[in-house]
Amino acid sequence: MTSDMRQDDKVAIQQKELAQLIDRFTENDGTYPTAVPSLHFIRASKQSEPIHAVHKPALCIVANGSKMVMLAEECYQYDPASYLVVSVDLPISGQIIQATSDSPYLCLRLDFEPNQIVDIIRDSNQDWNNKGDSGRGLFINKTKLSLLEAVLRLVRLLETPQDIPILAPLVIREIFYRILQDEQGDSLKQFALVGSRAQRIAKVIDLIKNDFVKPLRVEQLALAVNMSPSSLHHHFKDITAMSPLQFQKQIRLQEARRLLLSETMDAADAGFQVGYESPSHFSREYARMFGLPPMSDIKRLRDSLTMIPN
Repeated sequence: MTSDMRQDDKVAIQQKELAQLIDRFTENDGTYPTAVPSLHFIRASKQSEPIHAVHKPALCIVANGSKMVMLAEECYQYDPASYLVVSVDLPISGQIIQATSDSPYLCLRLDFEPNQIVDIIRDSNQDWNNKGDSGRGLFINKTKLSLLEAVLRLVRLLETPQDIPILAPLVIREIFYRILQDEQGDSLKQFALVGSRAQRIAKVIDLIKNDFVKPLRVEQLALAVNMSPSSLHHHFKDITAMSPLQFQKQIRLQEARRLLLSETMDAADAGFQVGYESPSHFSREYARMFGLPPMSDIKRLRDSLTMIPN
């Protein structure tokens, strides 16, 4: 018990230092790139509306505040006691649920590529065999001292930028090695194993993302990755919490929202550009996902953006 308390105290000290470092490098609300190309900081001084995006593979660690992430109908909440890993491209919504100007939400995001995980597995003597069914492409785990120490070493490198080219790749490698050793490490590992079901589903995800405008043909996707349609559907849902068709729908609607927000076009044109033939069908699906019909939602978004101080 005493040992556990000492461990918790050390974790609390490290978390406080991490929050102080992120605070130092983020003067205002927003997302900040750093001198480590894959490392970003996020700061927010108030709670947010749900933000929909296709999340790339990344490790996210909250140093202060709390965030809720939605994957299909599933909710995941994480804070300084836990970390989030997204192992494969997933359409999710994220909402900051604990943040104030005096105690802002502070978070880091460390992006990664599958080949980085492959290299760790290849160079390790541990047993990395595939253990069967696919797991979620997103998971939350308790933040342990060994992981936090490695993350802090990476962030501290920003104070000595001349060390970044040599030391950052080594520390990043340790960070993901620590995650692979954690209880849910298999959920990350599965995407790096050649020929695994998860790796084949990752390829299907890329195929859908790259050609989301066209009608989805599960039989063709299954043929492309040497799986039966039923097996593809089963493992796709295991990893993404949705069917291939639901996944495509989220990609389409997110892209339509981006088009409406960034370009001058009406809802029917946006729907047509992302693959909808019926404007009424598009409007119904859009409202179901974002809570309002297309143009009402875009007006709300633009109004909220004008209220954010520079």
